[in-house]
Amino acid sequence: MTGMCTALRALAVTAAALLAAIALSPTAQARPEPRAPEEFVALRSVDPTIIQEMRYTTAHTFMGERVDGYRQPVCILTRPAARALHLAQKRLLRQGYSLKVYDCYRPQRAVDHFVRWAKDLDDQSMKREFYPLVDKSRLFEDGYIAEKSGHSRGSTVDLTLVRLPALPTRPYRPGERLTPCFAPKDERFPDNSVDMGTGYDCFDTLSHTDDPRIQGAQRANRQFLKRTLTEVGFVNLPEEWWHFTHKPELFPDTYFDFPVDRGSVGRH
Repeated sequence: MTGMCTALRALAVTAAALLAAIALSPTAQARPEPRAPEEFVALRSVDPTIIQEMRYTTAHTFMGERVDGYRQPVCILTRPAARALHLAQKRLLRQGYSLKVYDCYRPQRAVDHFVRWAKDLDDQSMKREFYPLVDKSRLFEDGYIAEKSGHSRGSTVDLTLVRLPALPTRPYRPGERLTPCFAPKDERFPDNSVDMGTGYDCFDTLSHTDDPRIQGAQRANRQFLKRTLTEVGFVNLPEEWWHFTHKPELFPDTYFDFPVDRGSVGRH
């Protein structure tokens, strides 16, 4: 009997060790990625005519690399925001223009990536283009980088206007010569959008929507974009001519972290 008890105890210890090993294995510890709530949609499913140039899936960012959480170049938004863009697009198409989105929903892991980069004062590889006049140590204080973003709530979009027919744009080549984002349009990185006075994600006060130094056609283009989106329920962030939030937000206090890919909204 004693021998049998000993054998049973040994068997129990072995089983416990096996279960512990399984629990600690990478496969067992891996958790499925969070998915978007059903109120989120891919913009293309609501309006396939809106041009999408999802910058954060490329290396042409202020960090010089693809951003965490951006797995596929797909614009994801709450359904009311996407429908409002559709209304704006219908009006613009009749006038010979199209919207072009640069960024839509942004996962919290991407914002965390921004924060890590901003704290690394030695990494200034893209300074010449995106923040030539701003000391990187001031990015938090000056409001260019923050630990939370309205984009993570799903109703905020970064976008511009393109005159139709849309011309093709070449891809960014890592290591190429950089030009300040506020340089004349024909000197900046090529973009098929209308001239807004600065490029997208330009960390400079010239990006303020109503900066008095922006005049003529550039000012008219900004006001045209702002007016068109205001009419369908969007509110502009005064510090960024490209940044708009649809009101009222479905999730005003929630910061999501599902990845940017089609699978996040695949069943919606």
